[in-house]
Amino acid sequence: MVNATVIQFRQGRSTQKPRHFLLEMENVDSREKAQKFVGNLVEWVSPGQKKKIIKGEIKSAHGNKGILRAVFEKGLPGQAIGTDVEIKETKSSKIKK
Repeated sequence: MVNATVIQFRQGRSTQKPRHFLLEMENVDSREKAQKFVGNLVEWVSPGQKKKIIKGEIKSAHGNKGILRAVFEKGLPGQAIGTDVEIKETKSSKIKK
């Protein structure tokens, strides 16, 4: 398992994708290093008492600085920005685009 930080929704000038999030990892600073994680599963665990788990998948690199784009099965709450997610080592394509 590897940890990453949720840094932002994926958004444009006038649109925001509620299930797409940008993730940043330590020691990943190029597009080539980020491509190694494409297809891996991602899990976000809520900090509350119920420990709700929302799963997703890394779909692609975002830009040339090593940022990853993850698509979750349902949208994360706004409080998830700045929190950590776990990147699993298994690859899967179960999450729909």
